[in-house]
Amino acid sequence: MDSSGTQFQENHVNQGRPDFYQNVVVMRHGDRLDNFEPLWKTTAARPWDPPLMEGGRVRAFRTGQKLRSGLGFPIHRSYDDPNANAGDTVPFDPSKLKVSVEYGLCEIMNRGAIHLDVAPKDGNWGFDISELEAMLPSGTVDDKVERVYKELPKWEETLPCTRSRYAQIFKVLADKYPTDNLLLLAHGEAVNVAVSEFKKDVNIYQVSYCAYAELKRPIFKKNQSFAAGDFTVLTNSGQTGVTYFPTSALTDNVSHSSI
Repeated sequence: MDSSGTQFQENHVNQGRPDFYQNVVVMRHGDRLDNFEPLWKTTAARPWDPPLMEGGRVRAFRTGQKLRSGLGFPIHRSYDDPNANAGDTVPFDPSKLKVSVEYGLCEIMNRGAIHLDVAPKDGNWGFDISELEAMLPSGTVDDKVERVYKELPKWEETLPCTRSRYAQIFKVLADKYPTDNLLLLAHGEAVNVAVSEFKKDVNIYQVSYCAYAELKRPIFKKNQSFAAGDFTVLTNSGQTGVTYFPTSALTDNVSHSSI
């Protein structure tokens, strides 16, 4: 039994009719200011934590409207990365949505994503969860949630470690609340992993701003415990801002080019 009071069986169930399905949407944030105004970081107090530009806020809000009207299922919980500017994103009914900030969804903590010249020299990234949650819509914050990561991942984590972290956090959060549909607001690499981890043998070509991946899995209930099947990726290439192609296409291209 986890901190939410849910008993969850770790083994996958591969037969029988599920009692219901759980949905998880992994979404990238909107357009970052520093990618459009390079000089912003030269005067910013926190150059490693750029806000969204105005167009990014608009894109995020419109994507939220699209999700609310087009998903076909309600979102019960949203988990936000501490540096994804998620408070501007999704216009769901505050009375029906619980929101938490989760360190495990944060950006890739290495210089491939955060340039060394803007990383804090003293190692203090300054992401205070209580301050971040105060920016979220009133009434939405779940102050009883137990976070998976108690602090930010260590600086200079490798890309394989980041991808493993994302894959792990998706499953842990889903397992904590198997009766809820989740929205996970993070970064492009998180969306990349959401597709490539659960849709085998694909190469991700592009993850646009506000792109998202839809995951779905069957849930089986017995008494007060739950078990789950595997996640299926519902996102088609290009449909939601994620573009990918089969690994075999890359292999075939290499084979033909060598002839």
